[in-house]
Amino acid sequence: MSHKKKENTVTEKYNQWKNDIYKKFKDAASESKSEFTTASFTTVKELYTPDDIISDYNESLGFPGEFPFTRGIQPTMYRGKYWTMRQYAGFGNARESNNRFRYLLAQGQMGLSVAFDLPTQIGYDSDDPIAYGEVGKVGVAIDTLADMEILFDKIPLDRVSTSMTINAPASILLAMYIAVAEKQGVSHDKISGTIQNDILKEYIARGTYIFPPKPSLRLITDTFKFCEKEIPRWNTISVSGYHIREAGSTAAQEVGFTLANGIAYVEAALNAGLKIDSFAQRVSFFFNSHNDLLEEAAKFRAARRLWARIMKERFKATNPRAMMLRFHTQTAGSTLTAQQIDNNIVRVTIQTLAAVLGGTQSLHTNSRDEALALPTEESVMIALRTQQIVAEESGVTNTIDPLAGSYYVESMTDLIEKEAEEYISRIDKMGGMASAIESGFVQNEIQKSAYKFELELEEKKRIIVGVNKYRIDEPGQDDLLKIDMKVQDEQIAFLRKIKAERNEKSVLNSLSELKKAAEGNDNLIPFIIEAVKSYSSIGEICNTLREVFGEYKEHVIV
Repeated sequence: MSHKKKENTVTEKYNQWKNDIYKKFKDAASESKSEFTTASFTTVKELYTPDDIISDYNESLGFPGEFPFTRGIQPTMYRGKYWTMRQYAGFGNARESNNRFRYLLAQGQMGLSVAFDLPTQIGYDSDDPIAYGEVGKVGVAIDTLADMEILFDKIPLDRVSTSMTINAPASILLAMYIAVAEKQGVSHDKISGTIQNDILKEYIARGTYIFPPKPSLRLITDTFKFCEKEIPRWNTISVSGYHIREAGSTAAQEVGFTLANGIAYVEAALNAGLKIDSFAQRVSFFFNSHNDLLEEAAKFRAARRLWARIMKERFKATNPRAMMLRFHTQTAGSTLTAQQIDNNIVRVTIQTLAAVLGGTQSLHTNSRDEALALPTEESVMIALRTQQIVAEESGVTNTIDPLAGSYYVESMTDLIEKEAEEYISRIDKMGGMASAIESGFVQNEIQKSAYKFELELEEKKRIIVGVNKYRIDEPGQDDLLKIDMKVQDEQIAFLRKIKAERNEKSVLNSLSELKKAAEGNDNLIPFIIEAVKSYSSIGEICNTLREVFGEYKEHVIV
């Protein structure tokens, strides 16, 4: 029987089933919902058949480790080794965070992921008036190299990879990390890890920017160039869809806007003279894992396939490693509820499964109490154990891409890829991502999706257990982690001690040289490293660059 006849037979049988059998039970089956949709508002059919798959196996699926990498970037995936279990951590001062890092490593964590406090993220010292009340609150406070030395005390940087969620001052924190490694006697070629370094999504969704787009992109491409020669194992950017999704985007918007940002960074790197087959190997991504299990797994597969095609067809990459979309995943903070916090353990488990079924390279699992405070040590351990149980006990790691061939999953993969590609095409027509951000297009699309989601919650078209259904009276939580204000006082005192003890002439010289370089065209990273080694503070370095680059002011989107 020909393929066409098979399709016709399936279609005829499906229509007959729908009309003669399903119709009899439809009213009873649909009592609770008038419409079935994914978390991203995609209508879900009652049944999926081969007719719903538009992908050709050889062209769109293929085999893991081969273009277009839909089924994974490694030939063996988790049969070879598990994803890196990388819990995001950092709070208070460097000593407290160091203790948490070492605790997590002792519990079986495979890599570090550093959370920085807000003053550090926007380039201010702990003693700056603007930092008051925020020092050490949402991450660790880092003012100088002295803090970084304490943060990684007794942690061997040649054996542990580190991810740092830092964007506007990413080059400064990388410089500090390099300096700490040198003090440990670790050569540049042994350092491995990632800096997020994704400024475009800050303008879109998160807001921790410092400089305008043009000098920000210069810092990013300078980092690309420096690391390509000096730190070959370092991922120089982690293009982040996570915060786009947290702001309220759909799955397809998360993929489309994230890959459009990736395209902008690739173009900037090419304009700076870098070669696609070389630098693109160190570009990584960071995605959100939401509650809709199968949609999320399909999202990751679609993103991997679409990026491979972009790199091969648009940018003419020939090195397969330059076409691979390697990504870290974090479970969705926006889905955590302050009500019935143990329910969050179940949500995180579903999101963990989605990330693993989608083929993630590393994963952070959120803790049950994060809707209320920074996680306690006990909550962090449960979150880590969630990953370990999925890895060791669930069976989903026994075979590669176990959802492949599901009519529903393959159809959803095709649909997300198509919708994301359409967004990229619209952005291209606007002149690229920078223009799309300036016009407010990206922000407005996300806002519309977020608003629609909130309306559905209010109308109970969408249920969140414990929030708008199955509510209970419950006592307040007493065992939350709270950051004492004395942390701020201690951090300021330590910063002043370092400033009093350092060589002031060396500081002034290094900052003066950095300013001259910023006014010219030199690569800024070596100058930032020298400033860091003189124990210049993050605020002093950023203020030096502010004098040359200015500060970004957000456009009002009407």
